[in-house]
Amino acid sequence: MTYRAAFDRYESMTYRRSGRSGLLLPAISLGLWHNFGDDRGYETGRQIVRRAFDAGVTHFDLANNYGPPPGAAESNFGRMLATDLAAHRDELVISSKAGYGMWDGPYGDGGSRKYVTASLDQSLARMGLDYVDIFYHHRPDPDTPLEETMGALDAAVRAGKALYVGLSNYRAEQLSRAAAILSELGTPLLITQPSYSMFNRWIERDGLLDATATVGAGCIAYSPLAQGLLTDRYLDGVPADSRIRTSVFLNESDLTDDTMSKVHGLNDIASGRGQSLAQLALAWALRDERMTSLVIGASSVDQLNANLGAVENLTFTEAELREIDRFATDR
Repeated sequence: MTYRAAFDRYESMTYRRSGRSGLLLPAISLGLWHNFGDDRGYETGRQIVRRAFDAGVTHFDLANNYGPPPGAAESNFGRMLATDLAAHRDELVISSKAGYGMWDGPYGDGGSRKYVTASLDQSLARMGLDYVDIFYHHRPDPDTPLEETMGALDAAVRAGKALYVGLSNYRAEQLSRAAAILSELGTPLLITQPSYSMFNRWIERDGLLDATATVGAGCIAYSPLAQGLLTDRYLDGVPADSRIRTSVFLNESDLTDDTMSKVHGLNDIASGRGQSLAQLALAWALRDERMTSLVIGASSVDQLNANLGAVENLTFTEAELREIDRFATDR
């Protein structure tokens, strides 16, 4: 059946400006880190992407190594673009990244100009695109001069292969240095993408939001649900089909009595606000206006719909924030 986008797709989503740029992003963006590789049903992923766009999610976040296997998420998303979203390309913000290991040999990892340039070319080919809207360096590379990596990002913009550039997993001091180099080259830093959640608050101690604001960039956090820990998934134990049994990011050993006590405490707060735990966690991560967007994953349309409900209540009282702080501590 031919896909026709919902006519009211922009009525319920909240959009925020990325730093001092002209680009608005939806408060909730769809990440294709999990659930869009060849180990998952293509049609399920396709329905999730369609529903996301129908709900006003204009930003789709990818990377060269998302899969499995690496590259599969971009290839599958490219098929969805061709069949469903090609007519809406100018309504979309599509991002990709390079920085982690992607192919064998000395040129398939890191931050060299050779790797970054080749990776972007491969990503564009997999998605069938002439350009991506945002191209990130995925992680700092201590073995490559920062000037070389930032020069590669600048060159991508000048070649018309990317409209904006971003950084992921950079700390405040690293970001400030990188942004200064990019500014001198004439390609300002648009956005940074760190991990952040109620159980992972390192960016507050690091001063990352202050640093991004100083350089005029935005911030988009990934893993705001702590790999599913901040959902109702584990409130009553570990489901048989849970990804926790195969995940390298969250294990059953992480579900300690102390952690689960915090999860239940936060769930009680969410119930008092008329939200699910996941909706509370997402709204909380967006409480600072400098947080442009959050990248969430979804394994089903129902899960996506439930999480998108977070934007219906993004306001907190000071008393609520103090109560949340009792439980929202680093694991």
